[in-house]
Amino acid sequence: MVRRIDVTGADGVRLAAWDFADPPKGSGETDRAPGVLLLHGLMGRASHWAGTARWLSERYRAVAIDQRGHGRSDKPADGPYTREAYVADAEAAVEQLGLAPVTLIGHSMGALTAWQLAAKRPDLVRAVVICDMRAGALGAASQREWDDWFKSWPVPFATLADVRKWFGEDDPWVERPSPARGEFFAEVMTERADGWRPLFSRRQMLKSRETWVYDAHWEELALVRCPALVVRGLDGELGRAEAQEMVRVLPRGKYAEVVDAGHLVHYDQPEGWRTAIEPFLEETAQEPVIPPLSHS
Repeated sequence: MVRRIDVTGADGVRLAAWDFADPPKGSGETDRAPGVLLLHGLMGRASHWAGTARWLSERYRAVAIDQRGHGRSDKPADGPYTREAYVADAEAAVEQLGLAPVTLIGHSMGALTAWQLAAKRPDLVRAVVICDMRAGALGAASQREWDDWFKSWPVPFATLADVRKWFGEDDPWVERPSPARGEFFAEVMTERADGWRPLFSRRQMLKSRETWVYDAHWEELALVRCPALVVRGLDGELGRAEAQEMVRVLPRGKYAEVVDAGHLVHYDQPEGWRTAIEPFLEETAQEPVIPPLSHS
């Protein structure tokens, strides 16, 4: 059973969340399945995690949220769309839904949110899965490329078939046909009077992205004291050398890769993704949570 739940994020922003497990029977701690929070990437939505959440829900309480500016969550015109806001939203979700000690599974931007929350609140986080997110700075050129890319979208699309074809084949960023990429973007479109348009504001996506692309995030990565798994697709955006350096910087880092996967690892190759992360989840399911460092 999938239940829709609303969470109140930072600044009172309403966040849409989906709980993929039946409510636990009874009220004792022994009845509680380990909590997992799934965090999508830029332009994503909670439904992109549906396949992962379904097998997770056999053993865990799996919850996926639409982050601010995405899906069915609030999209405040002026944000904020800062790193602090995204991390505070995830923190609020963990606390309000009673998921702690939680395993955070994040893709791309959601992975950055996951490790920043783990660094900020080690008392809430049991383990982290980091999927295809770089710790190094991407720089101004990357942001300009994204601005140009957004402007190239032929919106509105007449049909969802046009969405699938453009993002799966015709988009200049596509190196070879990718039906999964077409389906991924079809899920984040909504029908308007003039055709199909994205659920999100491209301006807000750029605003969100500019809060992390100019900076490196190695220092926060080094503060993640819980077990952490870095996963990359062989054809993704995170290169092997950088991924292995991330594992080295993480105090308790591990590495996995998924063959024949691009950036959308979990969506592109769901079986390979499950094979890569399931052993790690089983190993860490009962991991004791590290209490906050004393400041005395």
